[in-house]
Amino acid sequence: MPKTTGQKQTTLRFYTETIEVSRLSAHAFFEAGDEKYKGQRFFWQNKEKTLTLVGLGHAHTISNNLADNRYADINSKWKELCNASVKEQVDVSPILFGGFAFDPKNTITSEWDNFPSAFFVVATFQLVIQQDRTFVSIHYITNEEESADIFERLRVERDALIHTAQVKELQTHSKPALVKREDRLKEQYLHAVEDVTKRIREDEVNKVVIARSLKLMFDQDFSPATAIYHAAMEQPESYLFGLENGDQMFFGATPERLVKVENSKAQSAGLAGSVKRGKNSVEDKALGEALLADPKNLGEHKYVVDMIRKVFAQYCKELKVPARPKLMKIRDIQHLYTPIEGHLKKDSSLFALVQALHPTPALGGEPRQEAISIIRESEQMNRGYYAAPIGWINTEGDGEFAVGIRSALIENEYAYLYAGGGIVAESSSMEEFEETRVKFRPMLRTLGGNMND
Repeated sequence: MPKTTGQKQTTLRFYTETIEVSRLSAHAFFEAGDEKYKGQRFFWQNKEKTLTLVGLGHAHTISNNLADNRYADINSKWKELCNASVKEQVDVSPILFGGFAFDPKNTITSEWDNFPSAFFVVATFQLVIQQDRTFVSIHYITNEEESADIFERLRVERDALIHTAQVKELQTHSKPALVKREDRLKEQYLHAVEDVTKRIREDEVNKVVIARSLKLMFDQDFSPATAIYHAAMEQPESYLFGLENGDQMFFGATPERLVKVENSKAQSAGLAGSVKRGKNSVEDKALGEALLADPKNLGEHKYVVDMIRKVFAQYCKELKVPARPKLMKIRDIQHLYTPIEGHLKKDSSLFALVQALHPTPALGGEPRQEAISIIRESEQMNRGYYAAPIGWINTEGDGEFAVGIRSALIENEYAYLYAGGGIVAESSSMEEFEETRVKFRPMLRTLGGNMND
């Protein structure tokens, strides 16, 4: 594959080798990279627990700080890299994993300054667990013509990582003690909700999602492996993701798929409108039935479903959209949920769908551009990768992206949590504040605190 840097043209070569191994723990493999690859790892597990991915090391990174062309840029660079890969049939495709910032035009200095507008990696060592089979791949991407010696060293290192993951005793995964919690910009959040509600009543916009943030401090560094382990234990019904960048890791357990493409079949879901879980099954059922009949939440949900339907009509054929939502119940909260399916048109792609869908009205608002402008103006914070697409794509163009909610950014002894809610004409600032408290619970509990501290 020709690759131009200035006036110099080079040839990039993509070498890959995959072996099948006895099933091993994905968490143990992630942890095996602690010593050498901390800061260069990723973790993914889908909601159905049928696919788990772990990456150790950066064989190649694709990133940009573009505002308007970031999706197409990542897509084209990934296609170029795929053209350089060995064309023989493989059991497991190389994976490109990463995410996008919620709003690349937000310039507020924040804890997210080290994360670019788009950040994707191909791992040096890739673990895939799928259909009860476990594969470990080596990826080596280089301009050098001769790579046999280096690749042999990578084989030795691969075997050592597998041995460590299978044999070495794991950490106890104890959480450090939470010593301080700060509600960041609380008064600004309440004012933003009131201001947005007023603008909605004046027909300036239909809906805007306003978020806020918590900052936690611990008595020692919070291990990324520990964070992912506890997220898996606390939220087993959700997508699990982790993306490291230096001393930071963005991770979470999100219930929300943005879009999945597999063999040209595209799937998305409307997830908007929520209520807490009940203290018992009777109360839980009553709360769920009330949610299914609540005009505010149904209206909020309809915005999301209508928007996804419109995008799918543009990029897909043979759409399937249920007439009414059903309930998705997870540990702390229940949501209105509508699955949406279609078959991808020949000139469409996963990245095109990600671009068209982000942000849905459930995370941004309606109309989209007006809502994003209001968020940028009103929230007075930088969301970073919170509420943005995070996921993977393979060399065939199949892949899946989730929405990075129920999430946190950890950095040494600090953690930053984010939660938001849809503001409509009937919204109350204190009620919205309480709703965010419910949405903070999963990640706060994962990190060792609770909303009553």
